[in-house]
Amino acid sequence: MNRAKESSSKEFILLGFSDKPWLQTPLLVLLLASYATTIFGNVSIMMVCILDPKLHTPMYFFLTNLSILDLCYTTSTVPHMLKNICQNKKTISYGGCVAQLIIFLALGATECLLLAVTSFDRYVAICRPLRYVVIMNPWFCFKMTAFSWLTGFSNSVLQSSLTLNMPLCGHQEVDHFFCEVPALLKLSCADTKPIVSELFFFSVLILLIPVTLILISYGSHCLSTPNARVFIY
Repeated sequence: MNRAKESSSKEFILLGFSDKPWLQTPLLVLLLASYATTIFGNVSIMMVCILDPKLHTPMYFFLTNLSILDLCYTTSTVPHMLKNICQNKKTISYGGCVAQLIIFLALGATECLLLAVTSFDRYVAICRPLRYVVIMNPWFCFKMTAFSWLTGFSNSVLQSSLTLNMPLCGHQEVDHFFCEVPALLKLSCADTKPIVSELFFFSVLILLIPVTLILISYGSHCLSTPNARVFIY
């Protein structure tokens, strides 16, 4: 409890490129241009997919989710990075660091799962074209997408809890641009090997889910339909 109270009153100092001030202006221009391009590109994709009735298909439904995810992914870190580049004091509150950590981890895991779902959609479209509409019905697509988001955030809460539970012992300087698990673990004065092993296990598990689904999908395709024709949608 005392640790939580002590941590909640802290501000973390984000070092980033603070030892290389000559890089700040080029980095500001690069980040600003990249962020503006990301916003414009993802918003354009979302608007086209929503407004065009011809694109109301599973593939574009998943693409819209990926655009929303990418928009949130960059917004969770880049605006605060731009703000810190323009300031001499590059800090982030404890609450802001926790929020940034949870959102960043959640969206990273969700992206892996959504890519697996998208690959499954393409597998069904190519290998089961006559049953595509039946299998990839709107309710099934919604359930797979909801599962991806919920699993991503559940994984994030678990990993964030393990990371934030480590004692910091007064250390406040984060050697990074934003709050990320490896950078925060370096602040701990306790042995982080058990936590690193647990985090590694959950990370590999999340990464293996999409890879396993892709291999199963394409393996089944090769075994069941070796001479299948490719249908382009």
